Amino acid sequence: MAWNVVIAGATVAQRLERLLPTQSARMSLVNDVNFILYTPFLPEAAAGTLEPRHVVTPLREILDRFHLRLGAVTAHDPAARTVMTRSHDGEQEELRYDQLVVALGSVSRTLPVPGLAEHAIGFKSLADAIWLRNHVIETLEEANSTEDDARREELLTYVFVGGGYAGLEALAELQDFAAGAMEQYPRARPSGMRWILLEAGGRVLPEIDEELADYAVTKLRGRGIEVRLGTTIEELMEDSATLSTGERVPARTVVWTAGVVPHPSLRNLSLPLGEKGHVIVDDHLRVQGMDGVWALGDCAQVPDPSGGFAPPTAQHSIRQAEVVAANVAAALGVGEARSYRYSSRTAFVNLGQYKAVGKIGNRTLSGFPAWWMARTYHLSQIPGAARKVRAALDWTVSLPFRRDTAEVGSIGHPRPLRAEEYAPGGSHRPVAGPRD
Repeated sequence: MAWNVVIAGATVAQRLERLLPTQSARMSLVNDVNFILYTPFLPEAAAGTLEPRHVVTPLREILDRFHLRLGAVTAHDPAARTVMTRSHDGEQEELRYDQLVVALGSVSRTLPVPGLAEHAIGFKSLADAIWLRNHVIETLEEANSTEDDARREELLTYVFVGGGYAGLEALAELQDFAAGAMEQYPRARPSGMRWILLEAGGRVLPEIDEELADYAVTKLRGRGIEVRLGTTIEELMEDSATLSTGERVPARTVVWTAGVVPHPSLRNLSLPLGEKGHVIVDDHLRVQGMDGVWALGDCAQVPDPSGGFAPPTAQHSIRQAEVVAANVAAALGVGEARSYRYSSRTAFVNLGQYKAVGKIGNRTLSGFPAWWMARTYHLSQIPGAARKVRAALDWTVSLPFRRDTAEVGSIGHPRPLRAEEYAPGGSHRPVAGPRD
């Protein structure tokens, strides 16, 4: 008998191909893009340590037996065991399932801060990372050209909001990149740069133990980065940010990484949701009250063996994928079901090129050894052998060289075939904004 398995979650799909016998199941993967993004490498893509294409893996490179459907799931009928999908060109299709896996991830959590939507940039996608790198280079170029000291101060001040992994690592990588690039901007160098991390809570990195989080903060402050705890943004304008302390910070760069929320499309899927919008699952990752439906990752409220719920990190999501794949296979008669028991005693925080802090058991590491061990771990987790090799080559080739400061903002924005584009006073390059 052939079973219908509908998946949202490339890592689950990859493991199911290994577990299920050939021709035992008709398997479909619904995804909005044809690649999987390895999110821990986003800061390095932004800082130019890794080529952006090398932090993504084409799905067809790692999956052989899945039918890939590009689009979104728009409706779910649990009684009929069907989902409705819509492709990018608007075509709709109904898929029947025997097993359904939901791994829709998360989106940036926003707050009703005046000016936030208009003047801040998120850090959740490869497009965000590339835009931010180009933007930092543009601010250095403009600061080197302007004669206005006040404008130079605005251009060389960078504010990151949110002290989780995304905010702290993105700030650390980009500050390290910009500090190295500053040597090429002699007129901007005397003014110096100002990097600020704002965190509303009393500590950063709530996903890891407090000792390592404090150690990371000490390292950042030692580099001149301002880490402000218990501080939020009250208002954002094009050239400044007003803080909850009443201080007005002149800044033209504000990066919003203040947490994530489950993908809003979950509301269309007839699933039981918790008070924060997560899918409610048991310790086997089975959706509460549903047969043959599973959920994992950022969109699920997964019980943590040590208490509470599992944090929304790649490290936990990868282990959850292994459990879900085993349980789907067991439901189809292959192997035995498993419960989620992962509890990490190892953590690493990247702080720039060849800089990191980490903890293995009770031992704390810093500098190049921590960076090398973090790289080794992440290299083992990147899906696809080709991407592992390319990432390793990027790191190796970059050892004797400084990072490239070429702005690549025009990539993906071809110049229209219009005469006025080339006329005197016309626009000679596309202008990219935060939402492009």
